[in-house]
Amino acid sequence: MKQRTDVRQGTLALMVLKTLDVQGPLHGYGIARRIEQISGDLLSVNQGTLYPVLLKLEQEGAIASEWGASENNRRARFYRLTREGRKQLQAETRDWEQTAEIIERFFELKAEDSR
Repeated sequence: MKQRTDVRQGTLALMVLKTLDVQGPLHGYGIARRIEQISGDLLSVNQGTLYPVLLKLEQEGAIASEWGASENNRRARFYRLTREGRKQLQAETRDWEQTAEIIERFFELKAEDSR
């Protein structure tokens, strides 16, 4: 059985930006559920971690929001990616890909490599 974990610090903003890039406008609950779904339910995203990230991204201009009606006709705030957010997503994606390449090199090291 797989254990659900919290999202690591610094990764949630990137996940939010990518989710909005692919899915289009979504409300907070929809963003959280989509991130959990994509992770194969290995990540747990709660309101206490998601909403501060949404607020920060909105203050930075990476996302914009407006009020609308959810699928069950409740009032909800819908978030969408801005042009600035697309640029930020591209930059952060490059940074994460480079970091992943570096970490992969360390995982591939064997004892004989260090001699």
